[in-house]
Amino acid sequence: MRWFRELVGVAVAGLTARKIRTVLIMLGPILGVAAIVAAIGINESSKGHLKAVLRELGTDLIVANAQDSIGGFGGDPRIPVEAVARVGRLPDVVSVTGTLQMANIVTLPFEDAEDYYRAFPVPVIATGLNLPDTLEVSLVSGRFLNGFDEASAARVAVIGRDLADEYGYLRGEARTIQLNGIDYGIVGVLDYVLLEPSMDSAVFLTFASAEKEWDIDTVDPSRLYIRAPTNTEMVAREIPVVISLGGPDGANTSVPTDLLDAQSQVDENLNNLTKMMGGLALVVGGVGIANVMSISVIQRSTEIGIRRALGHSRGTIAMQFLFEALVVGVLGGIIGAAAGAAVVWLTSEMRGYVMVLSVPSLVGWGMLSVAVAVVAGLYPSTKAARLEPLETLRLG
Repeated sequence: MRWFRELVGVAVAGLTARKIRTVLIMLGPILGVAAIVAAIGINESSKGHLKAVLRELGTDLIVANAQDSIGGFGGDPRIPVEAVARVGRLPDVVSVTGTLQMANIVTLPFEDAEDYYRAFPVPVIATGLNLPDTLEVSLVSGRFLNGFDEASAARVAVIGRDLADEYGYLRGEARTIQLNGIDYGIVGVLDYVLLEPSMDSAVFLTFASAEKEWDIDTVDPSRLYIRAPTNTEMVAREIPVVISLGGPDGANTSVPTDLLDAQSQVDENLNNLTKMMGGLALVVGGVGIANVMSISVIQRSTEIGIRRALGHSRGTIAMQFLFEALVVGVLGGIIGAAAGAAVVWLTSEMRGYVMVLSVPSLVGWGMLSVAVAVVAGLYPSTKAARLEPLETLRLG
């Protein structure tokens, strides 16, 4: 036990006597472990946030986009309005809404902003009246378009939440906007649509208003949003057939949450790549430990020679340097894991994620740091153990 205490004391003294060198040796394990923990932790926290969004949104929303103008000759692809009713009659469909994004309409909060909004136009969407129900999105202010607005082709509009913020709209404010110089009253603000972010900056009108004011050639929508709580995938396959009445073209369907789910699978591949890159960083750090400790052996050759002359064995000298490498690996692993966890926490706070961090992974990467440091210390410790007292005089 006395031999071990002396060994620890000499090793600790060797590390603390040259603090800058010790810090430089520790940088490799610190950076390697911190990079791995931070990258994997941020990725896992992002996936956790993504899964929470999926649970909130559900996986039962289908989007059908017009693929070709059925029965038409050229022009923009549309879905016949009567096909909307056919889709709504499918057994598993609880809600369906058609939309049509209109072109060449400049939306202005006031006349002086015309140059800007001509360069950066706001999307104007004609929509069915049950869009919030189909998307399962609430309104943060006012109401959505209703039957009276549709029947009277009233000049009223609902705007997305981002657009409301951009226009400086106040909740409950009596406010108008201009669409190609025509004033429309804002009757409501739609909350964030997570699956369709473009809607957050859009203006929504009734189809009747669009047909009356903008002389669109047809009220046929170009996109359908369908909510099917059960048999979602089967309904998605049935919709194109129902729209085209069995024809080859008509619409293509997608489930937006499938894209999010696919993103989580891509993130798993990113995790594996991150582990490889982090492992490479640890290996580079290990090479740094071996180099710096080898130089340290030469610098401390006089100390090694004196200890050998006083009777210390080769094994004791080797164990001293191995213990120094062990301490570097342990401290580097602990500090690196703490720094990586701090980065994950900070990123999660900034982005609104739920922090996901595996304690066993922290311990595992810390142990890997120790293993790399010990392996890297094998050569310097062997080199130190082989030095003879007379040889140290030449090196010193």
